[in-house]
This record gives sequence, C-alpha cells and structure tokens, in this order.
Amino acid sequence: MLSPLFPHSALLVRKGRERVLIVADLHIGWEVALAEQGIHVPSQTPKIKERLLQLVDLYKPTTLLFLGDVKHTIARVELEEWRDIPDLFEALIQKVGEVKVVLGNHDGTLEPLLPSKVEIIPSSGIALLDAGLFHGNAWPAPELLQCRSLVIGHLHPTVAFRDPLGFRMTAQVWIRAAINREQLVRAFLKGMGFRLKTGENPLKVLQKNFGVKLKASEFFIMPHFNEFLGGRPINRSVMSRSKRSGRPIKYLGPLLRSGSIDIEDAEIYLLDGTFLGTVGQLRSLS
Repeated sequence: MLSPLFPHSALLVRKGRERVLIVADLHIGWEVALAEQGIHVPSQTPKIKERLLQLVDLYKPTTLLFLGDVKHTIARVELEEWRDIPDLFEALIQKVGEVKVVLGNHDGTLEPLLPSKVEIIPSSGIALLDAGLFHGNAWPAPELLQCRSLVIGHLHPTVAFRDPLGFRMTAQVWIRAAINREQLVRAFLKGMGFRLKTGENPLKVLQKNFGVKLKASEFFIMPHFNEFLGGRPINRSVMSRSKRSGRPIKYLGPLLRSGSIDIEDAEIYLLDGTFLGTVGQLRSLS
C-alpha cells in the first residue's frame, strides 16, 4: 500500500511488517546559495531534522529512503553541508534499521558526507514493495517497470494561482497521473539505445532484453521536503528555461518529456490532501 502522509511531504509504502518512509529533495545547504546573492537565511537543517525524527517516531519505518537531492550545491561541498549532513544521518541511523539514499542530480559529491551504514543507490532507483522509486533526472532501472507505481521527486511541484488583480500565489502539491504503457516502453527502449523494427512489439522487446514484464500503471511526483525551496508550477505551460539556450522547458526529466505520462489529466492534491482538480483544469488559473 502506497500512502501520502498528509499533511507532510512524505510517503509511506507498506507491506506486512515492512514500512518504507520516503522523502525527497532536502537540498541541505541551499542557504549558502542565497547568501551568495546577498540574501541571508538561517540554516533550516535543524527544522528538517526535527520533522524527520518526528515522522520516524510516528510511523516507525523499517526503512528510510531519500529520493535524491539531499544536498544543494552540485559541484562542491560547502562547510554547512560537511557539518549538517553527517549530523542528520547519524541521528537517523540511531532510529531506523535501514537508511538508503537514491542519488539526485545535486548529489555528485554526497558520498563522503554519509555514514558508512547508509546505502547509496544510483539515480536510476530501486524497487521496494511494488513501488519503483527514482529521483527523476534519469531513466529508471528496467526492474522498476515491474512495479505498479512509479514515484519521483526532482520536480518540486507546485500549483500557481493568479487573481484578477494580478496577485499570484503558489502551493506545494502532490501529482498523481496515469501512464501510457506502450509509449513508456517505446521511450524507455529508445533511451536505452534500442531501435524498434516496424511492427515489433515493444513489450516483447522489453521482456526479451531485460527480463521485465511491464506492470507500471500509475505515476506520482512527490513534493519537496524542504518547504522553504521554490517550486515549478505544474499548471503552467512552460515550467522552466534551459540555462544553456534559454529555451522554454515544459517538463524536466526524460520520463516526463517522453510523453508517456498523462499530465493534462493528472490529479493535483495539496499537502493536506485537498483535491484541486487536474492539471488541464487549473492551467487557466496560473
């Protein structure tokens, strides 16, 4: 069973006595990036630590999984990260039997900061209790396609509202969408370097080459656990722009760009569980 833990930015996957608590996108050290721009914000890591320990005490998970972007700076390690990340994980290891980290696009220099007991998983993700869990910046590992649910972070999803006077507000959200299964397999095989022949069945090619029988049917985008971070409004036609070319980017990550996720009919939920409507229905409000 896969359950968003309203009103928290966390997910619980359960089967029997196994309980996996999942959070994404802590971005520890983001305050340093703000300070470089002249904006000084106290470290939010103590609050993040307190919230995580409260969730662990409340739900008593057998495994704690971080779904990428534990740290913020990409190519270096800041003093705050050297201090805060080991302290955070040492505290969590005392409470949870297993702690795992799926690497995100900001985690290239994360490994030296983590205690040896923390298991590090590539950004292609891990399958746990019928959930395929990966960061979202890269294709999932083939075995994740055998899971009923695919779950990513990475996107920092929000919904944007603009009133008649032009005032705009955003709120963190959960996204739940259906998967176009055949399109998913075609895009995945292409991403893995396979060229399908005319009339070739992509499902059979997947099973023959990877030993995988497709089961994925639903897709979740998790909200970011660090509530002070900015987000990308899912109901805007253009979510971001390329840093290199300046061109508009509608979606981030190969899976979302593949067209295999039904974003227009995707359901949007606030952190408290309130259903707002579909992405398509809310586009005019952004």
